[in-house]
Amino acid sequence: MNQVEELERSILARAEALASQYRERAKRNRDSILRDAAEKRRLREQREEAIAKAMGERAYRQQVQASELKMQSQLDRVRWNLVQSVRRRIEERMRRFVDDEAAYLEYLQALIATAVASIEADEIDVLANREDRERLAPRWEALVKTLPKPGVRLAEAPIETLGGVLVRSRDNRIRVDNTVEGRLARLESRIAQVILERLLPGALETGPLFSGSGP
Repeated sequence: MNQVEELERSILARAEALASQYRERAKRNRDSILRDAAEKRRLREQREEAIAKAMGERAYRQQVQASELKMQSQLDRVRWNLVQSVRRRIEERMRRFVDDEAAYLEYLQALIATAVASIEADEIDVLANREDRERLAPRWEALVKTLPKPGVRLAEAPIETLGGVLVRSRDNRIRVDNTVEGRLARLESRIAQVILERLLPGALETGPLFSGSGP
């Protein structure tokens, strides 16, 4: 074997060794790139899944809240209508009661006596609507004698009310509103509470009707 052939074989062997090294390195690089790409894809999919899940949960919460707000609005409307219905029925009963003059006069006198006793003043005015003032005027002197304070006066000017009386100290610093409207205003919150208890038994004991959502 001459030196030329030996050199050729040596060069070819070296070339093959280098080629094998490059192939192995290329394979490792390819595997690393594939692993990195797979990891990046997995992380991207996780992020996209988390974002989609968060968006889905937010959309669900929004739907639930919208439904709760709608239900709350409907409940408020029903409760308001029921309160107004009760108010109208009370007013109708009051009108019928006014027609029973003997019973109604006794009722007015009881309202006046209770209010006068609660007012810490010696000079007191009693205000009524025009019809009730005409009922009370002929009996006023006798009525005053039954009151705990002598300085109680039936006011000349009538007030606008369905019935009952407004009793106040003459300086208007103390007032007891025993008109139908005044008494209804004081009862309205209780009427609404009773209606809510009937609509949703147990709602008042278990806290807010709809947790997490915004009367």
